[in-house]
Amino acid sequence: MRHAVVIGGTRGIGAGIASTLAQKGWAVTVTGVGEDEVAEHIRQTPENAAIELDVRDMDAVRAFFAGLDRLDGLVNCAGILARNVEYEIETFETVIDINLTGTMRCCLAAHPLLAASGGAIVNTASMLTFFGGALVPAYSASKGGVGQLTKALAAKWAADGVRVNAVAPGWIETEMTEALRADPSRNAGILGRTPLDRWGKPSEVGALAAWLLSEEAAFVTGAVYPVDGGYSAV
Repeated sequence: MRHAVVIGGTRGIGAGIASTLAQKGWAVTVTGVGEDEVAEHIRQTPENAAIELDVRDMDAVRAFFAGLDRLDGLVNCAGILARNVEYEIETFETVIDINLTGTMRCCLAAHPLLAASGGAIVNTASMLTFFGGALVPAYSASKGGVGQLTKALAAKWAADGVRVNAVAPGWIETEMTEALRADPSRNAGILGRTPLDRWGKPSEVGALAAWLLSEEAAFVTGAVYPVDGGYSAV
């Protein structure tokens, strides 16, 4: 059975991707932050293995991947944002460390296993990979970096048989966007610019991620795919 690890897979988009992969027959291990979050995921989704992992800790990341017997797919979905406070340098550095450097840490630690299996990586970029967000400069910078990191690793690791792509979600129904969806003015503004006129679902991001990890995408690497209902096209 193919084995996938979803970093940051205990909630939100990561959980949607993990669920989709499990439905398609993958053995899935997810990581999360905090014992309570991991325990709750195990309670709700017992078919997935779940562990606590801080992507800022390189030693912990290395130890986690070293303990795996096989890895066919890695999905990097750990990420945070802090609206209105990312102009504080400490917050800026934390967001970059988790979203961008954390993605690199996991890619580096997983590479030997993926090279052995001919596996693939899916990173999580964002619509803000393509344009900036005034309230979230660190998040915007980190996701722009994830897009370029994806292309760099794809070029470097193609010779090893490891494909690297990214999904770039737009406005998706998750805990992170709950306040925006509850605000009539913000909700209307977002839908007004989204050609498909609705919010996306984590499972819709999951469907693309699953395809990118599959043999059907065997000739696809270095790509960043928007999943945003057309938001970045207008």
